[in-house]
Amino acid sequence: MDPTTLLLSRLQFAYTVSFHIIFPSFTIGLAAWLTVLEALHQWTGRQAYRVVFEFWLKIFGVAFGLGVVSGIVMAFQFGTNWSELSRMSGPIQGPLLTYETFTAFALEGSFFGILLLGRARVSPWFYLLSTGMVALGTTLSAFWIMVNNSFMQVPVGYVMENGAFAPADWSKIIFSPVVWVRFPHMLLASYLTGAFCVAATGAWYLL
Repeated sequence: MDPTTLLLSRLQFAYTVSFHIIFPSFTIGLAAWLTVLEALHQWTGRQAYRVVFEFWLKIFGVAFGLGVVSGIVMAFQFGTNWSELSRMSGPIQGPLLTYETFTAFALEGSFFGILLLGRARVSPWFYLLSTGMVALGTTLSAFWIMVNNSFMQVPVGYVMENGAFAPADWSKIIFSPVVWVRFPHMLLASYLTGAFCVAATGAWYLL
């Protein structure tokens, strides 16, 4: 790859990743906040929690959709911009991204429909469960992405076969010590992002 192509590929990918990360970091924190709001609404019966929940649910839906769309673009750029990396690390990164996809679309997608449209169609406890499962799904998605990213930064548990990385020990790849630094860091960053957005919006309406 010539220097100009390399620079342009880096700039394009940096822009895509920088845009994409806004939405997962926001929705991970916001999903946890929605779970807290729904639990408080059912526990206390106060309508104020319901009103705040419905307000943030609409924003969550938009942010979730933007995160999915920008994530698809980012995934394509792994192949278009960094095809050699994809070829070499595909036997490991491919399954990890598949786990993340199944977590996001199977778990989050299934319960997200109930979250948006099912309050009047399911029991209150199942609606609360659905809210919690969406929050769990976003957290699991973050975990698999951090596992993938950690392998890219500090590869462990692999062997080289035919010029490509091949898994030698999945437990070392998934439970790498680096993961347990990056994953809590990402969760805390997401909770802080969600908290500051909620606080700033509340301040805007109050002041």
